[in-house]
Amino acid sequence: MRDHPKAPQGHDDSEPAVWTGRATNRVQWLLAAVGAACMALGIDLAVAHPWTSGVIPLVMSVVGCVAAGLLMLYGTLAFVHVAVRVDKETLEIRCGHIGLPRTRIPLSLVVGADFAPRVTPRQWGGWGYRWRPEKGTAVVVRRGEGFVVRLGDGRSFTVTVDDAEAAVRVIRDRLGLGGGRPASV
Repeated sequence: MRDHPKAPQGHDDSEPAVWTGRATNRVQWLLAAVGAACMALGIDLAVAHPWTSGVIPLVMSVVGCVAAGLLMLYGTLAFVHVAVRVDKETLEIRCGHIGLPRTRIPLSLVVGADFAPRVTPRQWGGWGYRWRPEKGTAVVVRRGEGFVVRLGDGRSFTVTVDDAEAAVRVIRDRLGLGGGRPASV
């Protein structure tokens, strides 16, 4: 799903009132299926298999399978896609199907925005909501383009999203930093 600019009445069409963008990683559905299989195995072990070696190994197996399955399901479904919204006052990033975790950054705290042509999970230590002391915070749902916003306190926030150059242009317009092709980081 690409950006959906909605131009306010009486304003220039080049600056949308609200910019929205999204990125999806369909490969993570495979990991969700593995998580569901782990949960099914745990339930099957609890219901259908008589264990002759005792109740403790049974409980450990069931709890382990169900816990691993739940963690994999949440971890993948929560970060299978990201939705970004930029309005006149805030940048909002929502993850997954229920929108959690959600981050709202007031544009008054943003001092710059740059286009990142190649963001990879490897750079950030995997998919999801990430923090690295030397790089800042990121929401990485797939490999590819993204944007980086720099905050006044020196922190940065990176997001992988389709049409990241448009997001950078809109953020820069809101900040009065001028248009043109966004610089790459």
